[in-house]
Amino acid sequence: MRKAIFAGFVALVLASSASAQVQPFPAAFKTETISTNGTQMFVRVGGKGPAVVLLHGYGETGDMWAPLAATLQRDHTVIVPDLRGIGLSAHPAGGYDKKTQGGDVAGVLDALKIGKVDLVTHDIGNMVGFAFAAENPDRVSKFVLIDAPLPGVGPWEEVLKNPLLWHFRFGGPDMERLVQGRERIYLDRFWNEFSADPRKFDEASRQHYTELYARPGAMHSGFEQFKAFDQDAIDNKAFLAKGKLTMPVLAVGGEKSFGPMMATVMRFAATDVKEAVVPHSGHWVMEENPVYTVELVVNFLQ
Repeated sequence: MRKAIFAGFVALVLASSASAQVQPFPAAFKTETISTNGTQMFVRVGGKGPAVVLLHGYGETGDMWAPLAATLQRDHTVIVPDLRGIGLSAHPAGGYDKKTQGGDVAGVLDALKIGKVDLVTHDIGNMVGFAFAAENPDRVSKFVLIDAPLPGVGPWEEVLKNPLLWHFRFGGPDMERLVQGRERIYLDRFWNEFSADPRKFDEASRQHYTELYARPGAMHSGFEQFKAFDQDAIDNKAFLAKGKLTMPVLAVGGEKSFGPMMATVMRFAATDVKEAVVPHSGHWVMEENPVYTVELVVNFLQ
């Protein structure tokens, strides 16, 4: 049965690639905008069963999770928000620290009357998910974190020295003026340099996300996500001073990106950590090796 499911998933991925379109969410998914925590969150909801929340990162939106959501909906209620200030969610003036955004997630779940969830997160979504789990450990059953560090946790100071991460300190009015109208140039840098093979992040996806990040206020909000890292580091150290996460954690790295370093990071923050590496992939695991990534996540959640 599982082989049949994943064979169908492979066919779906190939069909999506052939049509050169970003894979849509299944038709049964509904979308709504939820007002919570001083902002408005655009949320996709579908499926039936135990709840799982999927949190995206920078350079994408919740749209990245469509292939995983299509599989999980069979036996899960799947909740996929766009993070504060990204995609179709609102662009408030503040609140881009990940502790506040963890509150966004809690507010979305409260509005949907959902208590306990599994978490699957990528990139900045890792940071938001960690803050949510640290403040609400009784609400998280299992936690999958994919290919990004946590501010202030483990080798964070060494991570900051990597010249590829200059964008962590890139922001402010002058930077916004430089990027305005050139969003595609700025975003191509992420998609190219953090891929094992940039061709795997296809043109349709690049156009789709560029349009969303070129919306009014979107680049400012994106810069604010990185600007908040110093506060995030302070908050994360305070979380860990109270104890590590105890729910089962799967720490996933792309083979040509964080690789096994993800598990190294998470062992500073959690007591029950399983390590996994997505082969033939850089940072963008859902674009570069979606079949392997989906099976990895589904097996862990089951």
